[in-house]
Amino acid sequence: MRRYYGRSVQDQGTRSAQASFRCDGFVRDGVIAAPSGDPVALMTLPPFLRALLVTDGTVTKILEAYFWEPVTVDTLEQRFETAEESVPAIQVVPGDRCLIRDARLRGTDSGRSFAEAFSLIRTELIPSGFRQRLIDREIGIGVLIRDSGLESYREVLDVGVEVSTEGRLAVCRTYRIIIERRPVILITECFPLALYAGEPDAA
Repeated sequence: MRRYYGRSVQDQGTRSAQASFRCDGFVRDGVIAAPSGDPVALMTLPPFLRALLVTDGTVTKILEAYFWEPVTVDTLEQRFETAEESVPAIQVVPGDRCLIRDARLRGTDSGRSFAEAFSLIRTELIPSGFRQRLIDREIGIGVLIRDSGLESYREVLDVGVEVSTEGRLAVCRTYRIIIERRPVILITECFPLALYAGEPDAA
C-alpha cells in the first residue's frame, strides 16, 4: 500500500508520458521515465506492450489472444491492511481497511510470467457477492468484473518503467477501476520488458 501514499491522481500522471497518451494511445514524441530518471521514448517500446499500457479491456483475455495460450492468475499474496495515509486516487483515508493483492498472470502452457499486478481494493464498496468471490481468489479482477456484469470504467493514471521484483526492467501502468460511479480499485500492472521485446532468455 505504501507505493500509493501521498500521490494524488494528478501526481500519478505527471511522471508518466503526457496525459494524451493515457487518453488517446498516441503521442508522437512521448517519453516515460526510467528508474534512472532518463527518458524512454514510447516509440521504442514493443508495439503490443504499448497497446497493453492504454487498453481499458480485460488484460488476461488480451494476453491469451496474443500469446495463444490460456492465462491463469496466481495470487502470490493477499491480506487486509489498514491505511496509514491517504490514497486520493480511490479516496482512501487513514484508518480505512483495504484488501491488498499481489498476483501474477502466467501462461499455463509455457509457464511464462506475462505480468505482475498489485491491487488496492476498497472491499466495503463492492457488492457482497462480488466481494466474496474476490476474497476467495476465484478468478482475476478483470474477468470477475466482466462476469459479474457490474457497470465499471478503467482510468489509466500513470505509465513508467520500474525495476521488477526479479531485478529486471518492467514497463508499468497504474489505473483505477470505477464501479457504479465510485473509484474502488487501484491496480499497478508491470510487464517484463525483455519478454515483450522478444529477448531469448526472457522466458
